[in-house]
Amino acid sequence: MSDELKRPAWMEDELVKHIPIQKLEFLGAMFTQSQGKSQKELMRMMMPMMQKAKQENLTFTPQEMNAAIAAIKKYSSKEELEQIDNILKKVK
Repeated sequence: MSDELKRPAWMEDELVKHIPIQKLEFLGAMFTQSQGKSQKELMRMMMPMMQKAKQENLTFTPQEMNAAIAAIKKYSSKEELEQIDNILKKVK
């Protein structure tokens, strides 16, 4: 099976076609790992992830983040949307 077939649908969306796949995969992992976590757990998880991003020279513009979040939401269930909204509230 090729990588493209394993990618979530949101990674193939027009909204994120301009964002390098390494960035999309990083964001996908971040959202997957952060689901269901408390604010304290989120902060503990985010620090190493942000350091990993820095080590890999992954930086995100506000436009890239907004596009990726919009694409993820577009393909999410009602429950997933609630979790995403909770995650976004916790990290602001």
